[in-house]
Amino acid sequence: MNMKDIVEHCLSYPDSYEDHPFGDGWTAIRHKGNGKIYALIFHLNDHLCINLKCNPNHAGTLRDTFTDVKPGYHMNKEHWNTVYLEGELSKSVIYDMVRESYHLTKPKKRK
Repeated sequence: MNMKDIVEHCLSYPDSYEDHPFGDGWTAIRHKGNGKIYALIFHLNDHLCINLKCNPNHAGTLRDTFTDVKPGYHMNKEHWNTVYLEGELSKSVIYDMVRESYHLTKPKKRK
């Protein structure tokens, strides 16, 4: 998977936008409603990666199952994973992780 594909996929979620708060080389995908980042795309040691929020009970399972899923780089390691996008993970597995991150960070509905 390349940068264009993952950014386009992330931006396909409702009310998402692209931002570059950490300068060149860091692409954040955020919610319009609360500004929270749900995907942070960057290169680490010449590998394209994405940081995604994850339920803590699920994060460890993903890391144990897939060698391309690591504790979140520069993030809370309990809640975030770094996913190497150029490895053996299928698009459907990556997209499932993006979807989970989107839902965990989206604005809460007011009652």
